[in-house]
Amino acid sequence: MVPPTVDGMGEINYVRGDATVPSVKGVKMIAHVCNDIGGWGKGFVLAVSRRWPEPEQEYRAWHRARAANDFALGAVQFVRVERHVWVANMIGQRGIRTGSKGVPVRYEAIDAALGLLADRAAELGASVHMPRIGCGLAGGKWSRVEPLVTERLARRGIAVTVYDHEG
Repeated sequence: MVPPTVDGMGEINYVRGDATVPSVKGVKMIAHVCNDIGGWGKGFVLAVSRRWPEPEQEYRAWHRARAANDFALGAVQFVRVERHVWVANMIGQRGIRTGSKGVPVRYEAIDAALGLLADRAAELGASVHMPRIGCGLAGGKWSRVEPLVTERLARRGIAVTVYDHEG
């Protein structure tokens, strides 16, 4: 384990609140995990949809046209919802149900998606805001996701805030 640097880079900031309302200046990217079957309707996506219709519309269109695009585990769709706010639809779970193959979360897909997210965030000079991705309905463990977020984003100097929702 590498110790965090003195200037605070390499660390994740944890706060209580709503990841859809980041209260920092500059360009903000809200990241969350989607499934690979086109389903949108439970969990954090509901908070996203209450604020902006575009991420759901774009995700559904992306899924419908999947034969002709990059819709697959590990892919990311960037949807601009406000002048300085983007939503990153990251495909990091296979299906929506826990079954014989275990929970829906796919850590390798989240890892790949975080790499793409990091590139775009760096390009835009954006901070990244997210719930504990992959750990709600996808059934993942934060102890497995957090090192991926640290490695892909925080260590690259991208400011990351993880929100624990109140209530």
